[in-house]
Amino acid sequence: MIYLPLTLTERLGYFKDAGLNVEITDFGSGTKSLQALIGGNVDATAGSFDHTIQMQAKGQPIVAVVETGRYPGIVLGLVTSKKLAYHGPKDLKGLKIGVTAPGSQTNFMVNYILTKNGMKPEDVSFIGVGGPTTAVAAVKKGEIDALSHADPAITQVELSGELTSIFDTRTTAGTQAVFGGEYPSSVMYVSPAFAEQNPNTVQAIVTATVRTLSWIAKSTPEEIAKAMPPEYQGKDPALYVEIVNKSKSMYPADGRINKAGAENAYQVLSAFDKAVAAAKIDISATYTDRFVDKALAAH
Repeated sequence: MIYLPLTLTERLGYFKDAGLNVEITDFGSGTKSLQALIGGNVDATAGSFDHTIQMQAKGQPIVAVVETGRYPGIVLGLVTSKKLAYHGPKDLKGLKIGVTAPGSQTNFMVNYILTKNGMKPEDVSFIGVGGPTTAVAAVKKGEIDALSHADPAITQVELSGELTSIFDTRTTAGTQAVFGGEYPSSVMYVSPAFAEQNPNTVQAIVTATVRTLSWIAKSTPEEIAKAMPPEYQGKDPALYVEIVNKSKSMYPADGRINKAGAENAYQVLSAFDKAVAAAKIDISATYTDRFVDKALAAH
């Protein structure tokens, strides 16, 4: 669901309208997508805003050019069959927690919750459970005690009663409860050199994406679900509509990156990422709104 705007931009034909011939490659994880950009194998990446901060700390700057997710959309829940007594974050100690992959945003969120509550990431065992299908299977088989993941996996196990949510960042209130403020999640990012050398291409990517965000804001969950590839709906179209409905507030209406949210992301990462904490980060260099501003002026 985090990358729904990217798929929709392609499906609605907005990339073509902007004069682009786009090939989307799924690398299976945000970390691999980031590596593909750094290695020069792709021109732009739909990924986590966190990466723009972390790569600046490593001296390999990348810049976010449009925001596609204003909340992380990650939920941490307890596996119901384990009948765990939970009164607060301290009760997470010693649990086996499923995340998409070590080092992913689903991992970061739990790290932050632990750190904020006087614990360390080492106080739990993180288990990479991969994408939605394997994550749901891990819950059903009882291989994990808790799951930190995003939709479609979360709504599926919530509705079946197999997972009880304790932190939910698909909403404003839930994001503030975890991160203490706004937190930009998914963005489109490029290298600063690519943006300088190919401003028209970057503008076309952003213009097409902003058009999609505007379309999402005006559309019903049913209309959004219908526009997505049929295989996304699987055998249960009603479930998919419900997943879209729960995620809809995650998508910003205009694609602008909120300055306070960017600063908050830096504070959060500094709490447990030693490289970020040790570096002098210029948050204003992690994103630019100039392409979004131009897209909105033309819209």
